[in-house]
Amino acid sequence: MKSVTIAVDAMSGDRGPAVVVSAALQAVRENQALSLILVGIRSELEALLCQDHPRIRIVEAADVVRMNERPSHALRHKKNSSMAVALRLVRDGEAQGCVSAGNTGALMAFGRTIIRMYPGIERPAIAKLIPSLRGKCHVLDLGANVDSTAENLYQYALMGSLMASAICGQVEPRVALLNVGEEEIKGNEQVRLASHMLAQCDTINYIGYVEGSDLFRDVADVVVCDGFVGNIALKTGEGVAGLLIELMEQAFTRNLYGRLVGLLARPIISRLLQMMDPSRHNGASLLGLQGVVIKSHGNANERAMLAAIRQAVREVELEVPRRINERLDDLML
Repeated sequence: MKSVTIAVDAMSGDRGPAVVVSAALQAVRENQALSLILVGIRSELEALLCQDHPRIRIVEAADVVRMNERPSHALRHKKNSSMAVALRLVRDGEAQGCVSAGNTGALMAFGRTIIRMYPGIERPAIAKLIPSLRGKCHVLDLGANVDSTAENLYQYALMGSLMASAICGQVEPRVALLNVGEEEIKGNEQVRLASHMLAQCDTINYIGYVEGSDLFRDVADVVVCDGFVGNIALKTGEGVAGLLIELMEQAFTRNLYGRLVGLLARPIISRLLQMMDPSRHNGASLLGLQGVVIKSHGNANERAMLAAIRQAVREVELEVPRRINERLDDLML
């Protein structure tokens, strides 16, 4: 098994470094080929680790990017932050991927500056693989860019299609644009123009518009939208999933009858809960950068952070950035 090294920004998440260290220890226990570099304040990380681990090392970072900081301020004044140092480890070849639960705008800004973009790609997009009725669906952008031009949407579609091929092995993934209706006349100018551009691209399996209700119904393999719409759709989906999980738990613990039914249906319920639990699907790719960068949810718990590390490992093993870069030139208009 080929060894993989991932740099983890250990300081930027809402829950602090304790969650990151706990997830890191679990990650190296389950994957003997994995090594981790925890980036942050050494004294805090050493205290949490308790003892040296042969496949976990610490790299000192003097500062932390706060969640409420402007990306431009972080870019100028936080060059020695845990986030920036972790990205530089990827750039310099000491790590093959990076995971951060920090400020999304700052991560995008530092990523563009330190790791750089694919030639011809204007902006990175946050891409996430979400569960659907009979499989999974790649959705992008989920918040990297609030405003996106038709050209940006077209580029997201190209990268999303290549991502689906690399991650899921799909030869001709179905690509769709998220819109307010399926009719051709629906949507704003950017979406309609992007649709026209994709329809003219012979190398993309473009199937047209889909609506929000189609995200989880296995209608498309890749769904493209701007970051404003995508982030709201993602957070709404996570909220509904959390509500359903809570309602199911209440229903099967409220009384004796509910507990009995829950006991009989435990295998089915367990599978459903795993499918719906957002923490099990944590970790979104910052697509467009020439390296593996995974954005974790800021409020990630240990299970969610572990999922993000697993996502980074998988993308490194599948050589996703290289495979996208090799084919991108052939698909660009």
